[in-house]
Amino acid sequence: MRAEGAAALVMALPKGRILEEALPLLERAGIRPEPEFAREDSRQLRFATNLPGLVLVRVRSFDVATFVAFDAAQLGIVGSDVLMEFDYPELYAPVDLGIGRCRLSVAEPESLADEDRPERWSHVRIATKYPELTRRHFARRGVQAECIRLSGAVELAPQLGLSQRIVDLVASGATLRANRLAEVETIAEVTARLIVNRAALKTRHAAIQPLIERIREAAHAG
Repeated sequence: MRAEGAAALVMALPKGRILEEALPLLERAGIRPEPEFAREDSRQLRFATNLPGLVLVRVRSFDVATFVAFDAAQLGIVGSDVLMEFDYPELYAPVDLGIGRCRLSVAEPESLADEDRPERWSHVRIATKYPELTRRHFARRGVQAECIRLSGAVELAPQLGLSQRIVDLVASGATLRANRLAEVETIAEVTARLIVNRAALKTRHAAIQPLIERIREAAHAG
């Protein structure tokens, strides 16, 4: 199983839940990583595949978009939430993979949500991993959003007085309920997308386009 070489295409995959759902999709597309990829204790980050000329790298979800935008990786799989936050013009997202489904929502303490109405807000202070996306969302309706960037444990912000409200990904809502938070507004529905570096697609079209088609067919078959 060899896919190394100076001209190898690199596909960036995110750690976590999207990766778990992406691997069966890649299998349907005929893309199989080397056995080391499946080892949870592996410190390796770059992996050969069964396809000559394709390697996989495993990085943090927010970093996938950056690796592909700067052509360190030519393809990647990432949530649409990350694409909305960074809004890199270098990225092309040809396939909605239909996995990693969740929503990006505004939440606040249950005690506040009972009487609060988002349409009445003029200024909000929000803790989030998505400050740019959040500002744009509220600016569209004339609300000033003061955003505090956090990289994790966003649900703690209201408990510790950092902010009354948060913007974060929500799947089942169990984490919000466990922290006595309630959703009050949905900003966007989120799914994972296949992304491609625009310049690389032009210069290496013969190598990249067949991979796009493989993955598109696998996503539709799923």
